[in-house]
This record gives sequence, C-alpha cells and structure tokens, in this order.
Amino acid sequence: MSRPELTAPPQEFYNDTEARKYTASSRVIEIQDRLTERAVELLNFPDDGVPRLLLDVGCGSGLSGDRLTELGHEWIGTDIAKSMLEVAQEREVDGCLIHYDMGHGCPFRPGVFDGAVSISAVQWLCNADNSSHEPRKRLKAFFTQLYRCLRRGAKAVLQFYPDGAKQAEMITTAALRVGFSGGLVVDYPNSTRAKKYFLVLAAGPPEVMPTPRQEGDARGQGVEMEGASGHVRMDGRQAGAKRQKTGTGKHARTVFHGSKRHPEGKGKEWILKKKEQMRNKGKDTAGDSKYTGRKRKERILKKKEQMRNKGKDTAGDSKYTGRKRKEWILKKKE
Repeated sequence: MSRPELTAPPQEFYNDTEARKYTASSRVIEIQDRLTERAVELLNFPDDGVPRLLLDVGCGSGLSGDRLTELGHEWIGTDIAKSMLEVAQEREVDGCLIHYDMGHGCPFRPGVFDGAVSISAVQWLCNADNSSHEPRKRLKAFFTQLYRCLRRGAKAVLQFYPDGAKQAEMITTAALRVGFSGGLVVDYPNSTRAKKYFLVLAAGPPEVMPTPRQEGDARGQGVEMEGASGHVRMDGRQAGAKRQKTGTGKHARTVFHGSKRHPEGKGKEWILKKKEQMRNKGKDTAGDSKYTGRKRKERILKKKEQMRNKGKDTAGDSKYTGRKRKEWILKKKE
C-alpha cells in the first residue's frame, strides 16, 4: 500500500469522501486514541489536575482532540485539509480549529501553549507538493514557529511515520537546529508493525529522555533511540571536536582538528557532499575539479620542493606560505 503523503498533497488526499471514511473507521479511532494518550504521557505533566492548553498540529477531523478533551486538557488544532476540519465542525469537537499549513509555521503569539502534540502529520512536510516547496525550509519554518509559541520549558511530542532513517534524521536535526532539546523515542523498536516514532522536544534545557515501551510491557523499560549507534546525534562543536591552540601572542588562535564525525578533518569527500547539498537547494556553487578539496599549503610546499630539487631559486617557506592573497594585491603586483 502506497504511503498517503506520496499519493497527493494532504488537502487533496483528504477530500470530502476520504475525510468521512477516515473519521468513521473504528480502527483509525482506536489508533488515534492510543497514540494521543501516549503523546500526552510523554509530555510528562505533573499530576496536579490542572488542565493545560495544547496545540494539536495536523488535528484532522479532531479524533486526537477528542482524546485530549477526555484527558482534561484544552486544545487548539490546525490542519491544511479543509474537508477534515469541516468534519470536525460537524462533530462539534471541543477544541478551536484553524485552517493553516504547518509548513508556514504556527500562527500564534509567543509563549501561549503549555505543550504541543502531533499525530501522524509531520512526515507530510518532507514532500515537495509543488515547485515552491522545499522540505528543509518548511521544516525550519515549522519548528522555528513551534518553538516560539511554546512557553519556556514546555514540551512538544510529535508522532510520525518516517520514510526511512534519513528522513527521521532530517526531521530531528531540523528541530534541534532551531533551539529544541530532546530526540527520538521509539516504542516497540523490535516490532515491524507496532514500532512507533515519537519526537520528544523541549523548548529549553535538555532533560532525561523518557523510556519507550517494549513488547509485553505496557509502561516500557530501557531506551531505544533512532540510529545504529542507539543515540540521537547532537550536531555541533560540543560533540567531541578537538581544540588545539596555535601561535602565541596576538596571533594565537584556536583551531578545530576534526570531531567524532570527522576525526581526520573535513576533506574532499565532505566538501563534495556539502556542494551537492547546496546545489540541491538551488544555490550557486563552484564546479568540481581535480583541485577540489586540496590543501593549498601542502600542494605549494610540494611544488617548491620540486623546484629546489631542479636547482631553481625558490622563496623560503614560512607560516604565510599558501595563504590566499587578495586579487587586487596580485593585480597591483602585475
């Protein structure tokens, strides 16, 4: 069976017929109830009986909102599929409904929500439905505005169905880059059918990640993170970059010599990968050649050594050898 997000844009896939069929399915209702209850559990609110104001991203026909109401919370839902929202209005759900594309962000003032949930929606952002859609930009807009509308320290739990490990990493990385802390929690990681991905985020300092559920255990023991290493990778220099001081006095500087991801430094392969990413974003990028990724100083020193071996006069080597000089200086010298 083809994935819905690969079939058509959400506002077209969930037309009047599909919206009513989806809402009437007892299996869908059961799944939505279970996933919503788990999402609220991962929000980890204190057991004080105080209702919270939650944002339901991709609320659809309000099935997840019904469960939020039963759990004692108030909610506001957004969705791009107009037919789904019309069904929700007919059902007279308790939450407020807003017709909005989450790829444009979240249209709310800062710090208004105590938490956010999303059930089976975020993966739709990873598809380009028209020429103006760029998945990474839409993910950035969504997570930036989501972070903004959550109060300080509030959490967001986004359940989604990634189309492979790369898509899961792309979504997680997009969230971490805008300031969220947290990562993926995978329930029933050893089950093909029951496996569920929850992106648990906090709009503030990182906290201890919740434990996922395992087969035969309703509450779950242990931790299973997305990725072969068993952990969500946190990009940045803090992730094991090695610092080394070079020079003395006013010329002293700190140089980063590789990291856990690039122990030998960023060489030709890394440069080619980055240039390909820039081309995919439509940015002007210099062409590739046999000189791409060469370390200029080493190449110059090698050439100078060859010239000396031939008996030719060559300038001495220094710390300035191989530095790129400004074009206007070279033009003046000519």
